[in-house]
Amino acid sequence: MRTARAASAPSALRLLRSSCLLYLRAAPGPAALLLLTAVLSGAAPVVTAWAAKAILDQLGRHGGPPLWVSVTVLSVTGAVVAIAAQTAQYGDREADRLVTLHTQTELFTAVSRAQGLAELEDPAFQDRLQLARQASQTSPQLVAGMVLGTVQSMLTVGGFVAVLWAFSPLIALLVLSATLPALYAQVKLGRRRSDMAQLVTPFLRRQIFHAALLTDVRAAKEIRLYGLGRFFRERMLGDLGSAQAGERRVDRTVLRVESALALLSAGLAGVSIAIAVHLIDTGRGSIGQLAIVTAALATVQLTISSLTGVYGTISQSLTLFGHYSELVGPGPAPAGDLCEAPPLTEGIALRDVWFRYHPSHEWVLRGVDLEIRPGESVALVGLNGAGKSTLVKLMAGLYRPTRGEVTWNDTDLSAVDLTSLRRRIGVVFQDFMAYDMSAADNIAIGDLGAAGDRPRLRRAADRAGIDTVLHALPHGYDTWLSRMHLPEPAPTTTVGRGRRRLSRSAPPEPEPDPAPDRTGVLLSGGQWQRVALARALLRTDADLLILDEPSSGLDPVAEREIHLGLREHRRGRSSLLISHRLNTVRDADRILVLEQGRVVEEGTHSALLDLDGKYAHMFRSQADGYQLADEEQTRPGHKDLPGACS
Repeated sequence: MRTARAASAPSALRLLRSSCLLYLRAAPGPAALLLLTAVLSGAAPVVTAWAAKAILDQLGRHGGPPLWVSVTVLSVTGAVVAIAAQTAQYGDREADRLVTLHTQTELFTAVSRAQGLAELEDPAFQDRLQLARQASQTSPQLVAGMVLGTVQSMLTVGGFVAVLWAFSPLIALLVLSATLPALYAQVKLGRRRSDMAQLVTPFLRRQIFHAALLTDVRAAKEIRLYGLGRFFRERMLGDLGSAQAGERRVDRTVLRVESALALLSAGLAGVSIAIAVHLIDTGRGSIGQLAIVTAALATVQLTISSLTGVYGTISQSLTLFGHYSELVGPGPAPAGDLCEAPPLTEGIALRDVWFRYHPSHEWVLRGVDLEIRPGESVALVGLNGAGKSTLVKLMAGLYRPTRGEVTWNDTDLSAVDLTSLRRRIGVVFQDFMAYDMSAADNIAIGDLGAAGDRPRLRRAADRAGIDTVLHALPHGYDTWLSRMHLPEPAPTTTVGRGRRRLSRSAPPEPEPDPAPDRTGVLLSGGQWQRVALARALLRTDADLLILDEPSSGLDPVAEREIHLGLREHRRGRSSLLISHRLNTVRDADRILVLEQGRVVEEGTHSALLDLDGKYAHMFRSQADGYQLADEEQTRPGHKDLPGACS
């Protein structure tokens, strides 16, 4: 990951321009409105001060415009300022909504652009993503707001500095002399804040993770069963404390520096006022001029202090925006023109494939050679950690081999458009997702083109053995499979304006249920596995079906039913079945045994039994286990073990 310290001047200007252009593209109307209010609000203090001076001079008989003119100008300016303030608040809120929508669209489009998993599993990328998400929600708005605020402040400062210069150039120079040390200090503080933000991001990310665990329904059972609440709470608070300690160190530095700057500014203001009083006392000014000079001194000092603070904040915001800009920028150019994945006519193959997740890790796959021919059914078996699920991810293009190649019709996947490839593959992962959505949507995720085709969804569910269960839910396939997120209630039907109008002859309609049943339903693990299987079966035109432990959560009877159905579905198409239960793979055309990342045996079920190797040993071990259980259950005098409370 590229380290993003406080940006250099050319980089900062580039990021400033990019941020402002993004703001203008996302919210052109509110931006124009806010610019207008900034101009009006910037000029208003100077106009107000001149009007007040004119009133004081008239009352002191020092001449000037008629009193009613000055009073009118003062009143109109006050009204304009009040309206501009309200308008600016509305413009800020509307711009914030539009810019957030724009940046979130760009950010998550960029995240979805990653075709594989390697980048998402990189902690450095996750840290950068966290900073980019933070920037996407605040940085463009902050930068644009500060630019508009700078326009407003420069108008105010310019007007009042002209007033001070006309009265006494020495006073104007004294006031402006406080700007340079303040600006230098804010540049340094901006860098400290930026460095701090990067240092505390890993702590904040872990804190968010532990906080999410404490509120996650899926983790709630184990947390309560094992008494983990305090354990995770202490970890969460420890990470939060570490992050806050870093922030506190920077905040203390900011307090010391800004207090010193405030004392310097106050001292120069005191000297300036003393000079102004001396000049007026010696007859070189009026009471009205003293009033406007005093107002100018206070306003210019506050505005310059604000502007230098703004620069420090802009520096920090631009550094964060740099993470966002880098992440949403154009991705790496493809190695060449990618071809669409054609129908599988020659098969998919792994050729001398070696793979490990990180250069410092052990090899997960070691020289694997595997081919699945068109229409062939292949099964992959092996102990836990043998590399079976990793092999599936390589075939789906989620990872690139460290060495070797994966080919589709003899074309390396690196030359194939992965989006088109995945349209030709149906996959059930061992760690499938259970989405907080309706039953219909949970299946339609397998092929979004079928989202509105209820008969097609039901056919896929029926093949997965879950149609009857889903159809019997309170709202059928529209039932929400969650109790955390529920759909919005259906809108009330109205005709014209106001309430529904009924004819005099029509009977009154029943009042709607004041508390409609919107409770979601939680499926069992085995039922969720069938839903995940239905997603893959929805792709009826897939050339390759990959099933990674598709029945691990099912009882033996349900498992047999599923595999009988899958046998029919797999007929005529290429398929890869991974299972620990060897009775489910015996009908495969070929069975491969994977051990420590290598294919150590290959053949049909009967051939591997005759070989009397690894597969035969695993199969007989499972068969002996089933036989022993049957004998234990049927042994005369067998009794269940007594319960704890019997």
